[in-house]
Amino acid sequence: MSKNRKITNDLGFIFSTHDSFKSFFEEEQDATEIAPKAQVVRVQLDTKLKAGKSATKIMGLNLSEEKMNDLAKQLKQKCGVGGSVKEGQIIIQGDHVNKIIGMLIEMGYKNTKRTGG
Repeated sequence: MSKNRKITNDLGFIFSTHDSFKSFFEEEQDATEIAPKAQVVRVQLDTKLKAGKSATKIMGLNLSEEKMNDLAKQLKQKCGVGGSVKEGQIIIQGDHVNKIIGMLIEMGYKNTKRTGG
């Protein structure tokens, strides 16, 4: 006896040769960005991230990944330390909360405040 096999159609794939065709799954990156003045940015000193060492977390930035990396690079250079971008947050090594708040306000992020202890 042969086994019954169901043939399933994969209807989730869409192909088009039209130049202006946009898939439903494509994200519009530029439409989601908010002006710096309208963003609510929070800066926090965290000692739980890096095995007890202090790190400054910057949260609430609504930027594309490329712009987030550029901003992190500028902040790291001005503070003279290392850092990274993870899960939409910028993490700067060391206690640079006050310095970063001043830099972000100069860059146009007027609603920047310190959170935490």
